[in-house]
Order: sequence, then C-alpha cells, then structure tokens
Amino acid sequence: MFRIRRVYDTILSPDRVAVEQVQAMVDERIPGLDPKEIASLPARLRQPLEHGFRAVLYVAEDHRRTVKAFALVYHEPDIGFAWLEYLASGATAGGRGLGGTLYERVRADARELGAWGVLFECLPDDPALCRDPAKRRKNAARLRFYEGFGARPVAGTAYETPLSPDDDEPPYLVIDDLGRGALPSRRTARAAVRAILGRKYRDVCPPDYIERVVASFTDDPVRLRPFAYLEPPTGPLRPAASAPPPDRRIALVVNDRHLIHHVRERGYVESPVRISTIRRELAATDLFEEVAPRRFPDRHITAVHDRGYVSYLERVCARVGDGRPVYPYVFPIRNNARPPKELEVRAGYYCIDTFTPLDHNAYLAARRAVDCALTAAHAVLGGRRLAYALVRPPGHHAERRVFGGFCYFNNVAIAAAELARHARVAILDLDYHHGNGQQDIFWERGDVLTLSIHGHPNIAYPYFTGFADERGAGDGLGANRNYPLEERVDGERYRQVLERALHRVERHRTEILVVALGLDTSRKDPTGTWDLTARDFVANGRMVGSLRLPTLVVQEGGYRVRSLGVNARSFFVGLWDATFGPPERGIKKISPRDVAPS
Repeated sequence: MFRIRRVYDTILSPDRVAVEQVQAMVDERIPGLDPKEIASLPARLRQPLEHGFRAVLYVAEDHRRTVKAFALVYHEPDIGFAWLEYLASGATAGGRGLGGTLYERVRADARELGAWGVLFECLPDDPALCRDPAKRRKNAARLRFYEGFGARPVAGTAYETPLSPDDDEPPYLVIDDLGRGALPSRRTARAAVRAILGRKYRDVCPPDYIERVVASFTDDPVRLRPFAYLEPPTGPLRPAASAPPPDRRIALVVNDRHLIHHVRERGYVESPVRISTIRRELAATDLFEEVAPRRFPDRHITAVHDRGYVSYLERVCARVGDGRPVYPYVFPIRNNARPPKELEVRAGYYCIDTFTPLDHNAYLAARRAVDCALTAAHAVLGGRRLAYALVRPPGHHAERRVFGGFCYFNNVAIAAAELARHARVAILDLDYHHGNGQQDIFWERGDVLTLSIHGHPNIAYPYFTGFADERGAGDGLGANRNYPLEERVDGERYRQVLERALHRVERHRTEILVVALGLDTSRKDPTGTWDLTARDFVANGRMVGSLRLPTLVVQEGGYRVRSLGVNARSFFVGLWDATFGPPERGIKKISPRDVAPS
C-alpha cells in the first residue's frame, strides 16, 4: 500500500524527510545532474515563482513514509502549462502501476491549476537520433507509457535539434493535452518553448538556437506525432480526473459524542442541530474526508488550562447527574482566594457568566471536542494542508482557569499549543465575539500570535476584553491583536479588517494557521449584529486561503440554523479554492478589490 501526496514546503518534519529522500533518489538514479538544481528544491517549494516556475512536488510513500516514487512539476501560470521535470520510482517500487498512478495525479492537478497541458521531454526512439538499440528500446517503452494517456511528441519542429554534432539522444518535446481534445495554438506553443529553453536551459542554449527552435513551430495549432505503439482511441481520450485526491481533501473530524450535551432549555442556542446542519451541507461537496477522532492524554489540556480547574470541571459534572443543570450564580468579586467548599456553588469561582451550564455530560462532550481538535491538528502535522474540527461545545471563551460563553475547554488553544511544538503558529479568531480564551492563555507567550476580529466590547460579549490596546505582556507583548468593530458591519468592511489581520499573520512568519471559525458574523444570527452573507463567507475563505498555509479550522459560534450550513460550506469552498487553485487566485494576495462586494 502507498499514498500519493503533494509536498508544499519543508516546514514540518515529514515533508523535510520526504524532500531529503527525493534528493537521494535523484542523486542515485540520475547521475550527472547538476547538484545545484536538486539542492535548490526546498527553496523552490518555499518561494513559488521566484525561480521562473512554480515547483510542485508529489511523493508516493509506503506505510513507513518511505518515498517509493516522486514527480517534480514546474507550473507556468502566465502561459498556462505544466512542465514535468522528473517522474521517477525507486528500485523496489511497483513499476508501471505506481508510475501511472503518480502521473494521473500530475494530470489531475495540472487540470485543476488551469493548465492547457503537461509538457515534458522524452528521449528519442528514432535511430537517426539515438544510435544505441538498447537505449532506443528503453526510450520506446517510455513513449509507449505516455501514449496511454494520449501524450505524444510534437511533430514538424526543430525541438530535437542537437546542440552539437556530438550530442546524442536529443529529446522530443511531448505534449499531453489532459484529455481536452485541444492542442495549443502556434503563439502559445512558441511562448511555452521560449520559456522552457530560456529559463531551464539558459546556461546551455544560445539565444540564436532558442529563436531558431521557437520559429520552427509553424503549425497552428501544433501537430503531434501519430500513435506509434498503441491503437488510436476511437472515442475521446480519458480526461484528467477532476475529484480532489485524498491529500487535497479537507480532513473533517466531527465530535461524535456532542449529542450527549443537549441543554433543553428555552433560549439555549448552542444546540446539536448546529453540527448536523453544517455536516449536511459539507456532504454536498467532494472536498472533505472524514477522519475518526483519536484519544489524547490530559497533558494536552493541562498544558493550557489550570490543573485545578480541569479537575473541578470533571468532578462537578460527574456529581450533577442527569437532573437539572447547574448555572453559576455567585461570583467571587470580593474574595477570589477562597473558593466555596460546595462544588455547585463554586461554579462562579470558575465561570465568567450566568448562562453557561454544568451538566452531567458537559465535561465528556468538551473532552471529546479536545480530542477532535488534536486529531485535526495532527492531520496537518502529518501532511494535510487543510483540516476542520467540527465540534461542539465551542471553546474560544474558555480561559486558563475559567469557562463561559458555552465553552469549557479551549479547543483552539490546546491545538495551537500542540502545533507550536513543531512550527510558528498564529490563531485567527473570526467569531463575532472576542476570543478572550486564546488571549488569556497566550498573553505572555510570544511563540503563538493571537488575533481576533469581533464586535466591540461596548456592545458584545464578553464585554470586559477585546479592546484594541490589549497587546500582551512579557514575552507576549505585541503578539496579541484585537480588531473590535462597530455594531453594523457588512462584507466589504469586514474584508478590509481581515486583510489587515492577514498581513499581520504574514509578518509573524507564520508556518501553521489556526482559524477559530465563528459563523455568528452572519446576517440575522441571534447572538450578533453583523450582515455577512454566503458570498461574503466565500470571499473570506479565499482571503484566508490566499496565504497558502497549512490551516486548521476549529468550529466556534454560529447559531442561525437556517443559514449556518450554507455559510460553512461557502467558507470552505473559498478556502479550498485559494489554497489549491491557480496562482492568480492563490499566491497573489487577495484584497477587498479582488472579491465581489456584498
């Protein structure tokens, strides 16, 4: 068994190891290659387009994460083609089957990137160009392989002109039109050839040679050599697959035990229907793959929450039983150093409001939400680019030693603390209400940037935090930013502020982004006052995705059931599109001018 995945950079350990294995394979299997080219692969992955092409690396790994095969592709977004640089498998790999599966992935992604075709070089099978019969047989086998996908050498050009009389085996230029049934025009083909020879081979190809080859492309559109090894297809060629491959799907981790926490009291809007509504809308897309939650030890919780608070929450919820839930009603304003002995009365010692109940299952549901957030975080650490913890109860109002706002454990902070052990992390809280929990937990930590866009504390819960001048302290000074907004906010106004927050994420040199996704910014949400629509959530998702960072999304608020699912789906469609889409929609920074107004 093996899996194929794309490696975007070398930030995380699994990706660094994969790139190192690829470099070793190239060194072993392609002797004589300029070592600078493969040594520059990490830089090419980190800095798209700065080397003339956008590098895209795919690896096929077994269950031990050993790379068995890889493909390196260079994407040229302006001209619109993909260049297959290498397609190589190790000595013990599965041969044609593995190579074919890997090439299918290259074709599918090229199509998703908007490329009109995949171009590459194949050594010739013509005796006039290759005198060695053994080499010709190997070259023919490779050309036969690609004919299976409809790819063939360009005919009637001077591309295979030797650079010198001693140049044996000058390569063909091969084009795979990705099953579109349309070949490039003369103008497009000339632009592509000039880019290939002028950028890739600028050190060996003189300018007059490049122009001579470019000028030889006279057919409009270009012609391909007839099928030489396989029967021409009688129907349309097989198109590249369009459904997202597994590693590009969003890892979806759902709290499978959230139903046990159901407070059946009038006005309690944090209800189980929130999860089922979102889940139903997500199922209408092909962007998600469900991942079962794993159990994680309590040390992840006590890494961000006070141990005494965690112990209290577990004990009081077990004691409440299945009867009426307990609501905090007495608060230690005058003496917070002496908590009451009675557990039910002590609720106010650990809470910031009077409407967040403690019942028999609150701890159990919150504990499972933590497992979901950590499972999704580890999916990101394992190579997933996007992951979503669809959980309730929410968590972003839970501080180090208090609960409130329907929140008991801070799922976002717990996941961020785990991720911060491996990379630079930023938390972007997009809930209508201030992310006071993350602010409190990371107040004196500089390794995790905490940002929150929310209703001004003068008008919105939790009222006492979320002001713009709250910037952190000690090592965390400057690592906390609040963007409190006025009572009425539309999509355009929101995007203006979101752009400022995303620039701050970039300046932090963020390597993994954690999004606290509140959908209570929606029009007519019962807990908010803003006017965002589904179109705005698409645009917001695109702006976040334009950073092209590994991103963990954790569900927070959002209580208007009628629009909740559609808004969630809209956000993820935008996020996925900008994360994986062509550079013109992804790599360039998306500003409010790039999206439709509300």
